[in-house]
Amino acid sequence: MKKYSLLIIFLFSALVVKAQEGKKWTLQECVNYALENNISVKQSELDVELAELGRRDAIGNFLPNINASATNSWNTGLTQNVTTGVLQTQTTRNFSAGVTASLNLFDGLRNFKQLQRSKISELASQYALDRMKDDITLFVADSYLQVLFNKQNLEILRMQNEVTQEQMERTRELVEAGSLPQGDLLEIEATNADERQRIIVAQNNIRISLISLAQTLLIKDYENFDIVERDYNIFGTEILDNPVEDIVEQAKEERSEIKIAEANRELAQKDVEIAKGAYYPSVGAFFNYNTRESGQGRIVGAEIDPNDPTREIGVVEETGDIVVAPNTLTTIGSPLPFFEQLQRNDGMTYGVQVSVPIFSGFATRNQVRRSQVNARRAEYELEQAELDLEANVYQAYVDAEGAFEAYEAALVAANAQEQAFEYSTQRFDVGISNAFEFSQAKLRYENAQSEVLRTKYDYIFKLKVLELYFGVPVTDLKF
Repeated sequence: MKKYSLLIIFLFSALVVKAQEGKKWTLQECVNYALENNISVKQSELDVELAELGRRDAIGNFLPNINASATNSWNTGLTQNVTTGVLQTQTTRNFSAGVTASLNLFDGLRNFKQLQRSKISELASQYALDRMKDDITLFVADSYLQVLFNKQNLEILRMQNEVTQEQMERTRELVEAGSLPQGDLLEIEATNADERQRIIVAQNNIRISLISLAQTLLIKDYENFDIVERDYNIFGTEILDNPVEDIVEQAKEERSEIKIAEANRELAQKDVEIAKGAYYPSVGAFFNYNTRESGQGRIVGAEIDPNDPTREIGVVEETGDIVVAPNTLTTIGSPLPFFEQLQRNDGMTYGVQVSVPIFSGFATRNQVRRSQVNARRAEYELEQAELDLEANVYQAYVDAEGAFEAYEAALVAANAQEQAFEYSTQRFDVGISNAFEFSQAKLRYENAQSEVLRTKYDYIFKLKVLELYFGVPVTDLKF
């Protein structure tokens, strides 16, 4: 039974591996995989997590700081006996414990401003993550479309080469029959060799573009990586019906780079407010509780020394009388229990502390000015971001329009070249034209078909770029 189980597991594993090797990736799968595994995206996600922790830190600044401490120490040597007051060589043990608490009541509203700043910083990091995802999506889409172009271009070359080989066989038969000169066959054979070379180049281009896409996705199994071969249709050009000014305004409201610049401006403004808060007094409350315990004995009683009941402590100057005092003996008992000592020896301190800034070597003033300079810089950066975005939108609009016009022109040219090729084929079949004229017409038709493919995928990509600027979420882009 165990052998059968191992055999089933082995066969299942082999099937899984085989399925993975034969998997062909769709564009959406490539995009999703890149967004989940791309290192830059992961780093941006960590930035979002750090910003969230910063917001939690800002919330924590409103809460009190509470600390507890305890010390148990031994002291050996000449020390004062705390019970008798006599200096003597001894080993003593002492224990102390305490709890301290402090609370910031007012600090020029800096904690409040810091909390606002942390929320803005969290938004800025999220905007940066969104922008990174947009960039990754477009990059993957561009690489994917390049693979599709190379694959379909290879199919065109192969189909055209099949036509060439058919014509080459027919020409060979006619040459052998004496109907055509040997030069026509040589021309067709040269054309066939040239097309075979172009096919090899196209195959290499596919491999290179697949490897490039796999590297973008961080997939190391280049040999088994492949994509789904499908023909993407040209969508409508409704977005090009919108005035470019409307797209610019929409982009300023939706694009992450503007949101990032706006968030950075707000952060700089909050830094100014936080810096100005240092001009105000700070008020805080504090509380301290402490207690102690000792391992030394305690005085439990006192009596007159029967052997020496009195001791001289002085003399009266006027009369010369000696002043005496009773000479007592103290009785040392065992220490009180631990918790009873803690209860008897405890104490607390509490109050309010006010700190008023008077002079700090211009540090506060310089910090305020420094933050104001950074705020002005953030304003300029926002203006520059808007200008850059406007230029990019205009460029994307013109690129999309130009790409669509180029695609339409390529279709017209391909249709004309197809008719010219068919006419040239008919002329060649009846012996009116030679092989060179036929090869040139065929080459022009191949180039026209390739140009249709190139302009098609170029237009699809540039249209997606324009849609992103128009506010279409990257997850809603349809290819």
